[in-house]
Amino acid sequence: MMATFSMASMTDVVFLLLVFFMVTSAFVFPTALEIDLPTSSQQTPVKPQTRVFIDSEGAYYVSSPEAEEPMAVPADSLAQYILATAPADSLGAVAVYADAEVAYGKVVEVLNLGAANSIKMVLATKPASPDTEGAPAPESPAVEE
Repeated sequence: MMATFSMASMTDVVFLLLVFFMVTSAFVFPTALEIDLPTSSQQTPVKPQTRVFIDSEGAYYVSSPEAEEPMAVPADSLAQYILATAPADSLGAVAVYADAEVAYGKVVEVLNLGAANSIKMVLATKPASPDTEGAPAPESPAVEE
């Protein structure tokens, strides 16, 4: 008598694992903050893990590579948080995610904090594409030094 091995049960298990990981990966959200980024035609592949968020109300949040959620930071101690978290990033840079409604002066203040402390700052924008007007585009930082 010759013994046979059926692969049907093995493929069922692999298929169920694949479906499980596909479904659970859909629940991962990159950030809990709602930031409407401005559009730009210039993009860079540099994507620092250390991020400063400025929401539409002008509140500051800092996210470091080891932190899961952005942390609210008072405006007067923002420079201290940037100095503490920037060296942890492998690129040595900080990405600034500012809402499109934020006053230009607030964005410049954050960029000046980085320049005063010799930290490379990257301004995050959405890519501008004429064929997808109105559709949300993926985020990508634009270089700003």
